[in-house]
Amino acid sequence: MTFRYTFTLPISGANKLPRFKDWAGEHAPGMDINLPLQVPAKSETLTIRLKSIEDRQTLASKLAGVSL
Repeated sequence: MTFRYTFTLPISGANKLPRFKDWAGEHAPGMDINLPLQVPAKSETLTIRLKSIEDRQTLASKLAGVSL
């Protein structure tokens, strides 16, 4: 199965990937997430890839109101 769905979330500052990985490990364990290799520090968003639309909806509901 491939990662067909994307989800873009607002996140700023440095170390976006480690911060998101820590959050996902705690709040969304077991969810298959494909992260980019790197994200520029000046970027204000992070786009991740997911395997299913259900994963996308679950992630969106868990991220509601969370600031990373």
